Amino acid sequence: MNRGLLAAIVVGAACGGVAAYVLFGRAPASSTTPAAAEPGPGVPATAPAHPTARLAATLPQFELADRAGERRSLAHWQGKALIVNFWATWCAPCRREIPLLQRIARERAAEGFEVIGIAVDFRDAVLAYADEMKIEYPLLIGEQDALDAAAAFGVEAVGFPFTIFADVQGRVIAAHMGELDEAQAKLILDQVADVNAGRQTPAEARRAIETGLAALQQAEPEKSAG
Repeated sequence: MNRGLLAAIVVGAACGGVAAYVLFGRAPASSTTPAAAEPGPGVPATAPAHPTARLAATLPQFELADRAGERRSLAHWQGKALIVNFWATWCAPCRREIPLLQRIARERAAEGFEVIGIAVDFRDAVLAYADEMKIEYPLLIGEQDALDAAAAFGVEAVGFPFTIFADVQGRVIAAHMGELDEAQAKLILDQVADVNAGRQTPAEARRAIETGLAALQQAEPEKSAG
């Protein structure tokens, strides 16, 4: 696949610094949306400004090559709470996220979390950039097959980066479209940790994430004004 064509296929609003959304029946309150509350394909998005998507309720199974060239599926990390981050080397917000993802991978490992980066890009570019940035968390790499992996999550043509959060049972709790910041990550991961520990259900976690993210979004203009 031509490098320019690949970029043209997947670059979108998020890489321009504007978050895209996967929605479930209403307008967005933030750039993160909880997954469908019940198993199944989810509910079609209704916001006309963004593409229709159906977010998977559980982690889909697909195989991509890792840094060593070995084919792996997400089942390789079964029993871990996964943070699956789709990115590309040419996407500036994706590159800015990497230090945060590195910290999450280190600091949350003891809680059973694992960051998996899925690079929708050319293998040589990804390997060179991963070495340059000293990316420590696992990477899966692909071109069309990585785009197909994004589609398996129910996310199509929304731009990069985007991140899927799943609990230890492989249930998708939330999907964040656009660059992730530390406050958003902490909120989502704390709720997923509560699900893992049995302190709340996935549905309760999704509601808490939705409420918390709306509060964070509302606080941003107030912080800027102050």
